[in-house]
Amino acid sequence: MKNNLRMLALIFTILAGGYGIFRAGVNQGMQSIASIAGLSVTGTMLPDDSSSKKPLYWHDPMHPNQKFDKPGKSPFMDMQLVPVYGSDDVDDGHVSINSRIQQNLGIRTAEVTKGSIGSALIVVGNIAYNERDVALVQARSNGFVERLYVRAPLDLVKKGQPLAELYVPEWIAVQEEYLTAKHMQGSGSDALVDGARQRMRLAGLSDDQIHLVETSGTVHSRITLAAPIDGVVSELAIREGMTVSTGAPLFRINGLATVWVNAELPENFATQVHPGIVVEAKVPALPNALFKGKVSALLPEVNATTRTLKARIELANPHGALVPGMFATVNFAPSIRNEVLQVPTEAVIQTGTRSVVVLAQSEGKFIPVDVELGTQSNGLTEIRKGLEAGQKVVVSGQFLIDSDASLRGTVMRMNDVSNHDNTGAGK
Repeated sequence: MKNNLRMLALIFTILAGGYGIFRAGVNQGMQSIASIAGLSVTGTMLPDDSSSKKPLYWHDPMHPNQKFDKPGKSPFMDMQLVPVYGSDDVDDGHVSINSRIQQNLGIRTAEVTKGSIGSALIVVGNIAYNERDVALVQARSNGFVERLYVRAPLDLVKKGQPLAELYVPEWIAVQEEYLTAKHMQGSGSDALVDGARQRMRLAGLSDDQIHLVETSGTVHSRITLAAPIDGVVSELAIREGMTVSTGAPLFRINGLATVWVNAELPENFATQVHPGIVVEAKVPALPNALFKGKVSALLPEVNATTRTLKARIELANPHGALVPGMFATVNFAPSIRNEVLQVPTEAVIQTGTRSVVVLAQSEGKFIPVDVELGTQSNGLTEIRKGLEAGQKVVVSGQFLIDSDASLRGTVMRMNDVSNHDNTGAGK
C-alpha cells in the first residue's frame, strides 16, 4: 500500500514538473518570436493576484473589439472568454512594430476612402429567338392539305406570303346557306342573313373570307394560309396530303427584327443589374459590329452548378445578322454606386469564415478588425461594416501582423486556463 502511494506521489510530481516546463517553454517561445520579428505585444498577461481584482469585461483575444459583461464561452471559438482587468497596460489586441522593422518588412498602408465603384461587367451569353415576337398559324376547321408552299423548317417568309392551301368541306354548306339567305326577299330575310354569317364565323371563316364570299357571290371551299409576320418558320407540323383538325398547330413563325441574348450573370452582381440598363454586345461572326440593347428582364432563377442567373437582353436585328445559337459577349454599362467605403482589395484577409483587415493606428500600433465586404471592381473592395473613412489599413505585410495577434490570443487563453487551474488547486 505504501509503495502504491509513493508511486502516485512520484507520478503527480513528474506531471506537475512537466506542465511547469511546458508553460515556461511557451512563454519563452513567445518572447523569442516577438524578438525575432521585431514585434512587441502591448499589455501584459494576467497578474498572479488577478483573482483579487474585479474584471472590467470579458473578451475573446481573437476578437478583441467584442466585449462581454460576464464570463462564458466565446461565440467565435470553442474556448472560454478571457477577463480584462483595470490597469494601464490592459491587453487590447494591438501589435506594435517600430518604424525600422516596418520598413524592413515592407509594410504599406492605404487610406479608407469614400467613392463610387464602377461595376463594369463582361459576360458571355447566347442568342435566342424573341419569344414575344411569335405568330402561330392554326387550322380553323377540319380539312386537307392540298398544297404546301413552305416545305422546310427555318425557311424565311415575308408577311402575306402563302404558306399552304387547305380544302375545307365544312365550309361549303355554311357558304351556300349564306348565299341562299342573301338572295331571299321578304320580311325576316335580314335576320336569316345575319344568322348565316354568324354560322360562317363559327365554322372558322375569317372576316376577310366572309367578305370575299359576299362580294364574289360564290362558294370558296379552299383557303390559302398566309404568313402573318416576317420571320423564320421555326416549326412546320404539316405535309401535303395530311388531314388537319380544328385547332391543330400548322406553322410557328418567329420574328427576327429583334433577338434575345441570355447572358450568364454572376449572382453577386444581381443587385446591380435591373431592366433598362444599356449594354453592348459583340459576336465572333461579326467582329467589327457592335450591337446595343437593353436588359429587358432578370430571370428569378439561379443555376445551381454555375451560380449564375440569366439576364435577358433585347437587341435590334435589322438585317437579320444575329442568328439564334450564336455566342455573344455582353458588356454591361457601369452601374455607379455613390459614396461607399472602399479599400484596396489586397488589404483584405479572407479566412473562409471571416474577412479581416489590419488597421494601422498611431505610434506603430496595428489591430486586426473584422469587416463586412461588398462588391469588388478594379482592385477596390466595398466595406459595408467595420471601418470608417480616413482610417488607414495595411495593404502589405498584414498576414504577419494578423498571425502574431492570433498567436498572442492563443497564449493568453493558455494562461487563462492555467490561472483557473491554479485557483482550483488552491481551493
